[in-house]
Amino acid sequence: MATVYLALDRRLDREVAVKVMHAHLADDEQFTARFIREARSAARLSHPNVVQVYDQGSDGDLLYLAMEYLRGRTLREVLIDRRVLTAREALTVVEPLLDALAAAHSIGIVHRDIKPENVILTDDGRVKVADFGLARAATTGTSATGTLIGTVAYLAPELVLRGVADARTDVYAVGIMLFEMLTGRLPFVGDVPIQVAYQHVNDVVPAPSSVTPEVDARLDSLVETATTRNPDDRPADAGAMLSLATAVHEQLSPAELDTRPAPPALPSGGEGAPSGETPLSLVTEIFVPPVTHHPTQALPDLEVLAPPRGGKPSGRDLRLPPPNGRTRPPALSLPGPEVHGDREPVDTEDAALAVLLRRRRVIGISALLSVLVLALGLAGAAWYFAIGPGAFTTTPAVTGMKAPAAAGALRGAGLRSTQREVYDAASPPGTVVSTDPDAGAPVRKDGSVELQVSKGPEFVVVPKVLGQSEGDARQAIDSTHLSVSEAVQEFDDAPKGQVIAVRPDAGQRVRNGSAVALTVSKGPEPVAVPDVVGRSKDDAERQLIDGRLEAAYGPAVFDGEVAEGSVVSQSPKNGTLGAGQKVTLVLSKGPEMVTVPNVVGKQFSEARTALREAGFDVRRANVLGGYFGTVRIQIPGGGSTAPKGSAVVVTVV
Repeated sequence: MATVYLALDRRLDREVAVKVMHAHLADDEQFTARFIREARSAARLSHPNVVQVYDQGSDGDLLYLAMEYLRGRTLREVLIDRRVLTAREALTVVEPLLDALAAAHSIGIVHRDIKPENVILTDDGRVKVADFGLARAATTGTSATGTLIGTVAYLAPELVLRGVADARTDVYAVGIMLFEMLTGRLPFVGDVPIQVAYQHVNDVVPAPSSVTPEVDARLDSLVETATTRNPDDRPADAGAMLSLATAVHEQLSPAELDTRPAPPALPSGGEGAPSGETPLSLVTEIFVPPVTHHPTQALPDLEVLAPPRGGKPSGRDLRLPPPNGRTRPPALSLPGPEVHGDREPVDTEDAALAVLLRRRRVIGISALLSVLVLALGLAGAAWYFAIGPGAFTTTPAVTGMKAPAAAGALRGAGLRSTQREVYDAASPPGTVVSTDPDAGAPVRKDGSVELQVSKGPEFVVVPKVLGQSEGDARQAIDSTHLSVSEAVQEFDDAPKGQVIAVRPDAGQRVRNGSAVALTVSKGPEPVAVPDVVGRSKDDAERQLIDGRLEAAYGPAVFDGEVAEGSVVSQSPKNGTLGAGQKVTLVLSKGPEMVTVPNVVGKQFSEARTALREAGFDVRRANVLGGYFGTVRIQIPGGGSTAPKGSAVVVTVV
């Protein structure tokens, strides 16, 4: 569709990517108008995982887009390099891709050309989706009337059959991409693109584990859900698919996420070619040499996809015979309705999109029978639309009601109901925001009404729960439509049971229903209490600090055996304490000094009693046998001071 140039925005001094449309498209006024409208739609989409559109305009006959320039590789280049991705790598690509598509779907933009070539992995680790709006712009207003624009390897069945694309079409393409990332091959390949399109319509996408046994069954289920042929059985949009992918990601263990399977052996015949090679059957440009990527091109007339009356067409049946022996051009444009032999006229645009063309019914009844059948048909139609199942009633007004009450009101009106959850900041969760059809609009009797039920605001703010108990924090998080994914216990100086960290950070805006991880204190970490009795005050404090404890002090005491300023006792003596807790130390004031009584001249027994009452130990020395029992000398002398408990020597005559 265009040529892309690396350019310099001289006004803002930044590099940009400029996409200049090819002249044969830019000359088409209808396409130009459509392209401009779609470019404006894409520019409205501001999302971190979408390549941003900066500007759109024209210069003479040139029509261009100015977009964000990214340094990195496409997912296709990564797949060529690695062949097979781990579950973690695949989900790490798919989740931001779905997040970007969800934002687009919420404003009515459908990509229609999701494929590895349009997914960019930047050098700084971001995932970016390119070419929003261009595939839709190319489907109408071009000169390629009767062609199907897209990449055949990723085309949803309804896009092949009816040319109808909605959000579920993108979900299908993401499912095919996930299969390719997990297995290293595409689910459907063929000698020509028409064969691949036929398989999308008629075959079931196989489970990735059937190709790569290491793939977990939950990933099989995720691929199966996204690639169901009936779009009604797929997730309603990329947001619903993102919820499923996130749930699978959270359920898988690290070993299951990081196991890298061996790439599958390359089978014979080109079946299931790996991502690193691109045979002719994998590209949408027909009858050209193989290329190194999947270009977005126009598919030719698909009427050969109609199976013969005996069953499924063979590989030979799927080939279009070149007219007059000439090579068919890469993209065939049919100018208008044609008559094919004995068939009824076929609208060429529908012929390019439809897989199974209705065969002409053989008219073998008489004119009279035809008139009779017509009359009966008109009578039946009159009954059907007047009083039968085709009759219409009015959709009741149930907006603002709780979902169960609204469903009951519809049952009372003879209608069935389905529910679809939507984000709505103005309505309480569980209440009906709107209905489809709208209230008062006609709906068939016994028809179904879709209830759009609020699940609260799309984005909520993570509450401030630091310092709260775990129970209070969980209650605060639940009240804001978030959930607690885990609560990790860690040692901390904070009291036991108190929240010390939250991820994402408090105040950050996250999607409704996101998971929040808490870190809860287990209290201070226990450490062994060292024995510091007998150590000096400085030595004791140093040893406690090294053990992540603190020293506290009780009243100092006299102690004749422990030096002054050293530790007499400690509490606790041993065991463990929490880091940062205190050990109480009692320091020595040294020995207690008391006055020595004067006992000279006293009888020994009286002197001994006086000295002992004063706290001294008495030692006796006799002179002349101590016959008279009188104290004549004492050391230390009376009136002096000495340590309490020390000895006083008395000489007795």
